[in-house]
Amino acid sequence: MLAGGAVVLALTAGCVVNTESTIPPGERIRAEKVDAVADQVPPDIADGGTLEVGVNVPYAPNEFKDDDGTIVGFGVELVQALGDVLGLTAVFDESDFDRIIPAVQAGTFEMGSSSFTDTKEREESVDFVTYYSAGVQWAQRTGEPVDPDNACGLRVAVQTTTIEDIEEVPAKSEECVARGLPPIDKVKYDSQDEAANALILGRVDALSADSPVTAYVISRSEGRLEPAGEIFDAAPYGFVVAKGSPFAPVLQQAMQYLIDSGAYGEIAARWGMEDGTITRSQINGATS
Repeated sequence: MLAGGAVVLALTAGCVVNTESTIPPGERIRAEKVDAVADQVPPDIADGGTLEVGVNVPYAPNEFKDDDGTIVGFGVELVQALGDVLGLTAVFDESDFDRIIPAVQAGTFEMGSSSFTDTKEREESVDFVTYYSAGVQWAQRTGEPVDPDNACGLRVAVQTTTIEDIEEVPAKSEECVARGLPPIDKVKYDSQDEAANALILGRVDALSADSPVTAYVISRSEGRLEPAGEIFDAAPYGFVVAKGSPFAPVLQQAMQYLIDSGAYGEIAARWGMEDGTITRSQINGATS
């Protein structure tokens, strides 16, 4: 969703289907090149003139495809603006989510941008440049209440390899078992669209995802879905670069420039992502 697209979740026979027929108004937000920052880009990146970025889709409104198959979204537009500041053209390469970090480590991608939560564990293998703050939000079918803190024995949809899949839902399930209650039946899906479809169709009792993603799914469910509980476990999103890479401080400076210049706020507003905006970008800002 970028180059002008915002996913509309159209309900057909009870299913959620991505159709990028509605786009945010106007062209993408552009930024000016900042020579003082661009001149610091490592030569192996600067000489090519492009920024190879690994991304996984769909994860609307952050990263997904428009009607023409172009990868778009809040995170995508933000990376394009970073490219403007650095004098580079961002090139987005679609990849499985769990292969992006290894590809960054191997040098296949110069950067990963796929709504990565910055965690202490991930910081052991790569560096993060923070750009947003997102929590976890559950969704339920309208009028069928689910308590995320008391979901023992329920079927909960997650997208595979996300924080919700790896950490959040398993931790809740372990608490259930420790209390002598049935574990949560975690149901994994390859995409967030599939998870939303499963909830609407009654195949699961709830879904758990990053707060902006859940809000986006709910807003386009034509009233069939609603929030379950409050947003919790807020943590930063970060762009991924190789551990110890000299590119990290350059990227952080470019991100801070977008924040200070107001371009970041404009991009967030275009995509309805104002709630989690930050005022200071950090290198490795994880709290847990």
